[in-house]
Amino acid sequence: MSAVNPQHYQGFTGGAQPVDIAEHLSFNLGNALKYLSRAGRKGDAVEDLSKARWYIDRELSRLENKNA
Repeated sequence: MSAVNPQHYQGFTGGAQPVDIAEHLSFNLGNALKYLSRAGRKGDAVEDLSKARWYIDRELSRLENKNA
């Protein structure tokens, strides 16, 4: 594995990688997906889940303001 495509982003069903899905999402949701997919596979799972929540909260705020 390389530093560009490390092991903690590998191993999903059918060879799918988070980047394959994230390319079709908003920036915030793509980053949330990144942190959700690596939680527990790289470092502290709680930290990664907190980061994912932060991006999800940002996306919720963006959508709420857009629809206000």
